[in-house]
Amino acid sequence: MSTRTTVRTAGVAVRAMLVFTLVLGVGYTLVVTGIGQLVLPWQANGSLVTDATGKTVGSALIGQGFTDASGQALPQYFQSRPSAAGYDGGASSGSNLGPENSDLVNAIAERQSAIAGLDGVAVGDIPSDAVTASGSGLDPDVSPAYALLQVSRVAEARGLPEDEVRTLVEAHIQQRDLGFLGEPRVGVLELNLALDALQ
Repeated sequence: MSTRTTVRTAGVAVRAMLVFTLVLGVGYTLVVTGIGQLVLPWQANGSLVTDATGKTVGSALIGQGFTDASGQALPQYFQSRPSAAGYDGGASSGSNLGPENSDLVNAIAERQSAIAGLDGVAVGDIPSDAVTASGSGLDPDVSPAYALLQVSRVAEARGLPEDEVRTLVEAHIQQRDLGFLGEPRVGVLELNLALDALQ
């Protein structure tokens, strides 16, 4: 192959790379971002949740803890599923511990004791999502069973009738997507915001 052919081939390759970089790297990104903003703006912008004053308080897609400065659960709020990542979106992960790992067994036992003490229930009545962290460590939802388990404590801490708090929880139960995907769930942040709005 001659030098001239090699230079021409290299020039074509460089031009093709620049064109495809602009089309696929910049153009495609702008088109997808534009479609997201037009069609699904809430989701495209992080599914941000605001309180009654309009202040952003979190995302509907990322769980958060409702604890005091020392890490103790605030009794007046519904509690989220435990997080191996500390609800840190930048450290999303599970614990990666096997079901017979002593650290995991001890963590579950500690969580069971804490929930039994906080909510006054028998260990056998505690749903699994109340004591096990999710794979991402960021689940924003809990099972209806776990949310309903917390009704008595939250009602007492806020001085509200249990029936009123139970009705609020039931109103926030989201059914399976499309009727068959996933499980029924309760968004903890939205539930706690609705609870704050009651008072």
